[in-house]
Formats: sequence, structure tokens, C-alpha cells
Amino acid sequence: MREIILDTETTGLELSEGHRIVEIGAVVLRDGMETGERFQTYLNPERSVSEAALGVHGLSDSFLKDKPFFRDIADRFLAFIGKERLVMHNAPFDLGFLNAELESAGKPLISEGRVLDTLLLARAKWPGAGASLEALCKRFRIDDSARLAHGALLDAELLARVYQALTNVKRQGQFALASGAAAAGSGAKESALAAPATAISAAVPSRRRRSPTVEEAAAHRRFLESLSASPLWSRL
Repeated sequence: MREIILDTETTGLELSEGHRIVEIGAVVLRDGMETGERFQTYLNPERSVSEAALGVHGLSDSFLKDKPFFRDIADRFLAFIGKERLVMHNAPFDLGFLNAELESAGKPLISEGRVLDTLLLARAKWPGAGASLEALCKRFRIDDSARLAHGALLDAELLARVYQALTNVKRQGQFALASGAAAAGSGAKESALAAPATAISAAVPSRRRRSPTVEEAAAHRRFLESLSASPLWSRL
């Protein structure tokens, strides 16, 4: 199953005040695992960025003035997201802005039915606990030290890891890293036990049986005859 983890940055918080999107970032999971597929674009919002929003994401009017308009990237964006599930944190905010942009560009809107809100998922799991992206990163020990300012792509990447943790999906890279670390720190005995079966079997000598030679049999017989007592096995 293909899922798109998506985030936006905007010129302000209120659609009713004419605020618009300045950045879209998205990453793709397939069957819960990261695929490396990315979508990211900055946008010229055709209006100024509010001071409050500038303090959050740092995307200034001068930086955005030569960026594409949403209508210029709308088809590429829609092709990327396809018809798969969209995962967002505080989905009504991002979805509201995306649909406003799509409507302005004369494109089909995104239905609420295909959107999963990780904020609601977290609140349902831990009622009353902090459920911001930052709080969830701390809960799951996800490193967000690179998040010096909000950024749509960076936040989408962090949200993908949070979503995996919320849904109990182990990333392949994490599993391999953990397995390697466990083997390295567990000593020779544990390392041998953790080795692949082919490696273990190669280290065990073969137990093939062979018959003694005539000389070996005669030497063994002479040894038995030299014993002072008659051993039990000589009477078998």
C-alpha cells in the first residue's frame, strides 16, 4: 500500500485572511516502509508572509518571489499524490490550504475520506498528553535536532517516522542497525549465535564415521590384552 506523508508551510494561519501555501513537502511509504520518493517545492504565494509565519519557517518574501506559482505545479503535485491515502498532522489545516489552492487553480479537490490525521491518532492513544510533532518525536526518541525551523519536507520526514511508530511499523534500516549493534556488543558467544545458519554450520566439523585400518584394529586388540583385568567389552 502506498501512502503519502505530507506537510505544508503557509504565509499565515487563517485561510479567511487570504493566507496561502509557501512550501509543500511529501514523502512516500509503501507497506509502511520508506521508499525514498520525495516531493518538495517552494511557492510564490502572490502575497506577503506574515511576521508570525516568518518566525516559524523563515521563508521570506524575497526568497519566495522567484518561486513557481501553485497553478504551475498543480498537475505535478496531483500526479505525485495519485489517489492513495494522505497522512497529515492536524490535517484540517493542511487540507484546507491545499484545497483552496486546488480550487483556485481549477483542479479537483482532495476528499477528507482519503486523509488520516496523526494528531487525532495520537490523542486517541494518549488522551491529555502532548501530541504536537515535537512531543511525539520526544515520545518515540526520534532525532529532530535538525528542525531549527519548520520546513515542509523535513516535517514530512519526521512525521513519517512518527507515523511508523504510531502504527508499530519497524523500518528495515532501523531493524538492520539494531541487529548489527546487538551482535557487536554481545560478546563472542552471542555473536556466534546471531550468525547466519550457513556460517554456523560451516564452523562445525563434519562427523563422518570411518572403519579402523587393519593396523589400528591390531593395536587396539594388543592394548586390551595388556590390561590386568578382563574388561567387560572383551566378552561381548
